[in-house]
Amino acid sequence: MRLGYWTPVYGGFLRNVRDEGRMAATFDYVREVSQLADRLGYDLTLVPELYLNDRKGIDAPSLEAWSVSAAIAAVTTRLRILTAVRPGFHLPTVIAKASATLADISDDRFALNVVSAWWAEEARQYGGTFAAHEERYVQSTEFVRVLRGLWGEDRFSFDGRFYRLDETVLSPKPRRAPAIFAGGESEDGREAIAGFADSYVIHGGTPQEVSAKIADVNARRRRLKGADFAEVGMAAYVIVRDTEAEARAELERITTVDPASPGYASFEEFVANSRLDIELSRREYSVGTRGLRPDLVGTPEQVAERIREFERAGVTLLILQASPLDEELERIATDLFPLVTGTAARATTVAR
Repeated sequence: MRLGYWTPVYGGFLRNVRDEGRMAATFDYVREVSQLADRLGYDLTLVPELYLNDRKGIDAPSLEAWSVSAAIAAVTTRLRILTAVRPGFHLPTVIAKASATLADISDDRFALNVVSAWWAEEARQYGGTFAAHEERYVQSTEFVRVLRGLWGEDRFSFDGRFYRLDETVLSPKPRRAPAIFAGGESEDGREAIAGFADSYVIHGGTPQEVSAKIADVNARRRRLKGADFAEVGMAAYVIVRDTEAEARAELERITTVDPASPGYASFEEFVANSRLDIELSRREYSVGTRGLRPDLVGTPEQVAERIREFERAGVTLLILQASPLDEELERIATDLFPLVTGTAARATTVAR
């Protein structure tokens, strides 16, 4: 099992907690966390792309994903950088060029997470396109076809529903085409992603839920591409403490719903536009991406055993959230790495 984490472009992860310690939507904090994770031996960071802050409310600050990704690549040496991109906000030609540049900056540590989007209000404010649910996956499929065509061909032409190119040149090309990750739960989403993505990412679930999804999407990909997904990543929020009682107390603290929290304003829109196959409660939405549903809460031994259940279910990469992130990344590396990855953390810098 490989362990990664979410870059906190919106500062903290928690909707009910106003003060998350030193976490802030600044590159100073992101740089500190990135370099710490790089030294500790984390595999990957996911850089989410959101122009509005859905965790702390739309008036709260958030950082732009692509400039942050370039900066992370420049200040780290080992960490893979998985940057989210929404086709409704970008031209695939420009993203193909930016991706080739980021692959160069990072020495091929760069990958793309293609997100078909769910937030209509954000698209309205920022001028993005927000097609119907089924159409968003058609757009994503064409978007990836353009990326791969430009990365692989000297002059690329394309005539699709969303994009048209005529003998387009991309130079320099990436030495190795960046991997494409994508996630979706609807029938349209799973079928499209099986056709255009290299790896699958899912919101948190129970081992049984996750196992069924992975079996389904891998069967689709074998039918379309002749092989399973290269990686399957899952979002999860982690609370590791010396005792289970301490861990459960922290869980209660962060999930006690604050009705006045501006971070819940997008709740109904997210549910309506995502076509989730599992009902989501406001309590589960406290940290987003159903990160609490895997129940990675307890002592190191309890959490490690739970992680092994997900490994047996087919998950190969956990993309973690925790708060405050700088402290918890070290705690997780110190307490879980030896039990889960078979390696010790490479460095420790934060005293507990």
